Amino acid sequence: MSASSPELLKADAEGIARAVAILGAGGLVAVPTETVYGLAADATDGRAVARIFAAKGRPAFNPLIVHVPDLAAAREIAEMTGPAEALAEAFWPGALTLVLPLRAGSGIAPLVSAGLPTVALRVPAHPVMQAVLRGLGRPVAAPSANLSGRISATTAGHVADGLGGAVDAILDAGPCAVGVESTILAPGPSGTRLLREGGLPREAVEAVAGPLTADLTPGRIEAPGQMERHYAPGVPLILGGPARKDEVSVGFGPGAADLTLSATGDLTEAAARLFSVLHDADALARARGARAIRVAEVPETGLGRAINDRLRRAAVPES
Repeated sequence: MSASSPELLKADAEGIARAVAILGAGGLVAVPTETVYGLAADATDGRAVARIFAAKGRPAFNPLIVHVPDLAAAREIAEMTGPAEALAEAFWPGALTLVLPLRAGSGIAPLVSAGLPTVALRVPAHPVMQAVLRGLGRPVAAPSANLSGRISATTAGHVADGLGGAVDAILDAGPCAVGVESTILAPGPSGTRLLREGGLPREAVEAVAGPLTADLTPGRIEAPGQMERHYAPGVPLILGGPARKDEVSVGFGPGAADLTLSATGDLTEAAARLFSVLHDADALARARGARAIRVAEVPETGLGRAINDRLRRAAVPES
């Protein structure tokens, strides 16, 4: 299945039914979640999953997140430990991904887990994604709907601009509310490891799971989002310091800037706006012929950790 341009679908019953039909036929559909838009394919169809990697230009050693409608469906795919069950009960549906031992006979296409003995699972909260999952009746692999290493998509327009005809359809439900990808945890017998900061703040997780062991080593691929260079705009991005005249400035909190993550310094607003602002900053920098995008410092607390994780992976050293 291919198209010169993606089919644009409304997030109504008719659009959702069409999206389900395309997925069932081995196609790719950009679907909304509460975090970012995902590039979805039937996770049990190896050829469809391979199309995700081709469309994104994604390395085959980088695993994908599998989305399921509920905890019962997750249990059919992965071995759920006691700590995993507790985390799932507390935070599913929501912006949490759990990396768990893959169950034999799960039916998940091998390319999804990139040869690892584990699988990354999430139960999304977005009602449109939930409707797609229940309509299809099979798990869906859905990494962020953008070219590999580039800025994640939080609107249907971002998907169309980034992937174009590589995706068969886009299911448009407006902007994503959370705006950064899910938090990824790996619960185990010796405690829970944090593999990626995300839309669920560390403090909330630790209230349920106890202290986390951060395992955020760039480039060591155990879960999605661990590539050392990731989430980058086309124009070089620099973190902190005063903006120069030949740079586009992105602020946080009060103060003059070309664009802002949050004029009031609100981390929830900044997370929701992060990728949208980076898309706008990239376009503005290209229009001006600017040498770089400079982003103001964000506090390293709560959702600020997830924001900074994305910015650090997108940034280049200042010359």
